[in-house]
Amino acid sequence: MELTPAHFTTLDFAVSDGIARVTLNRPQQLNTMNKDFWPEMVRVFAAIDHDPAVRCVIIASTGKHFTAGLDLGWAGQTTLAQGSQDLGRARESFRRHVKELQESFNVIDNCRVPVIAVVQGGCIGGGVDMVTACDIRIAAADAFFTIQEINIAIVADVGTLQRAPHLLPQGLLRELAYTGRRFPAVEALQYGFVNRVAADHAAALAAAETMAAEIAAKSPLAITGIKAVLNHGRDHSIADGLEYVAVWNAGMLQGGDVGEAVKAQMARETASFGDLLA
Repeated sequence: MELTPAHFTTLDFAVSDGIARVTLNRPQQLNTMNKDFWPEMVRVFAAIDHDPAVRCVIIASTGKHFTAGLDLGWAGQTTLAQGSQDLGRARESFRRHVKELQESFNVIDNCRVPVIAVVQGGCIGGGVDMVTACDIRIAAADAFFTIQEINIAIVADVGTLQRAPHLLPQGLLRELAYTGRRFPAVEALQYGFVNRVAADHAAALAAAETMAAEIAAKSPLAITGIKAVLNHGRDHSIADGLEYVAVWNAGMLQGGDVGEAVKAQMARETASFGDLLA
């Protein structure tokens, strides 16, 4: 089924020119992550993965802040609802609940195409979980990141503490996680957490569009291979990663994209690549 904006209450979704755009659309609520947000993220990325025309994704937001993170009112109700149940069963149910929330950002990490996050204002709590699952982060000058969970006395459990160690030095990450302080865009750029900082939200969106268009013009077979190999290498040893990429290329270089790319390079022309198969 083709998904349209009518299928979502917390997101806007559109695809054009090979680029999927997923936009948080609750600015009056600071784009907090309520009950509907989590399954909608899974559904929208399932649609992206099943659309062979999509070659890159931009995740953006609306209003003053990217997101204030978890909707604490909804989260509190979920916790209280288990209060009178058998303790062991309640805790097992809560574990499954957390795993479901984790999957909403696993789908970004596992998406077959690159995902670019565009951040303005505050990216707080669950927002950091979300953008650390993205391939690339572009920030407006007013952006800041906060591992907010310590400020409400919980351990971040939806991806930040697992993915951020691959993006930040250990000492800095631990400081941010232990203190919950703001991590402003200019400092995030210094440490490579963001790829670039733009003057404002509009400029950050424009930079993401330019980058996404450049990625979309490349061989989609090669792009999905690069992401798969990079993710595998992050999670495995160097030896395992070398074996994986050898097997990948042994299987995937049989297509016509290499010949098309070499021919275009020799002729100083722009190559044109077909979509992946549905």
